[in-house]
Amino acid sequence: MSDKPKNTQQSDDLGRSPSRISSPELRFEAQRAFVWAAVIGLIALAIYISQSLLIIFGAMVLAAMIDGGARLLGRVLPIARIWRVALVLASVFLFLYWLTAYAGSQISREAAQFPAIIQQQAAVTLAWLESQGFAIDQSSLQDITSNLVSGFGTVTRAIGGILGAFTTLLLITIIGIYIAIEPKLYERGVAWMLPRNRRDEFYETASKMGYTLRRLMAGRLVGMVFEGVFTWIMLAVVAPIVGIGAVPMAALLAILTGLLAFVPNLGALISGVLMVLVGFSGGTDMGLYTIFVYFLVQNFDGYFVIPMIARKTVDLAPALVLSAQLIMGILFGILGLFMADPALAMLKVALERRAERQETNNETNEVADNGA
Repeated sequence: MSDKPKNTQQSDDLGRSPSRISSPELRFEAQRAFVWAAVIGLIALAIYISQSLLIIFGAMVLAAMIDGGARLLGRVLPIARIWRVALVLASVFLFLYWLTAYAGSQISREAAQFPAIIQQQAAVTLAWLESQGFAIDQSSLQDITSNLVSGFGTVTRAIGGILGAFTTLLLITIIGIYIAIEPKLYERGVAWMLPRNRRDEFYETASKMGYTLRRLMAGRLVGMVFEGVFTWIMLAVVAPIVGIGAVPMAALLAILTGLLAFVPNLGALISGVLMVLVGFSGGTDMGLYTIFVYFLVQNFDGYFVIPMIARKTVDLAPALVLSAQLIMGILFGILGLFMADPALAMLKVALERRAERQETNNETNEVADNGA
């Protein structure tokens, strides 16, 4: 009679796994350690594949722009989506062909003269600062400039890796076109990897993110076109009318201003500095005129064009956008700088959706408690 409990205890001991932790406290601590190890592992994996993730996100941004154009065409052309996407892509390729075939020769000539003018005006600016009493060491300034250029080159090379920046752009384009052609396919693919009770929530969040990204990119594209065209008109057409004369390299400055308009804050600052330096190469009056053009373009775009399209939908604080640009630029270079604004907008949407779900759950719990 007394051997039975002993045999039972022995069989229980033999049936247990050697790795089983009998103490509840130790099991809880082991679970916590496992969770922290998993989190650290996921962070390390994300850092390791961060360049690939950034390329995929860039493709999603490109797909949102193509999708936005296809949706606009759908309002006036009752044709299949694939044909609307094809029309958007054809329009982009035709524009690039025109830019290369007709404006390429002029822009290439201006681009060849551009570095010399910038260096000349930089030397003039330094000489003026020295005449005003600022002590500037030319050798130290050259060392700082070379370090900045070398650091910038190192970060830029990290973007494309071994294949180079052209391959990175090509990958973004190919993946973006595939996503734009059939976005629902990839959306369902991600949803299938989630639990069933989370799929509806994912679809709502993805729809909100897509809408926000389309509006944000629409604002960026309209701003780019407006700033580029308006800058060229003011520098090449209006300047001779007011008696100043055409600003040198007006077409190149207009293109740079339009492209850099994709990067809020920093893009406008860089394009403004370049425009003013080129303007002062033609005299004081032309330099002052370029300053006026810069502020006119940026204020009209910032206070009238962008608010009508994107800012009401994506209300991002300028300081927050600038901080994200600095962080993304340091981590990922040029591509990270361009993707900082869309990434911040997507993070904002995700956090807002989470806050809305928490409020809904709290209200449901309060109703349940009151009913009980």
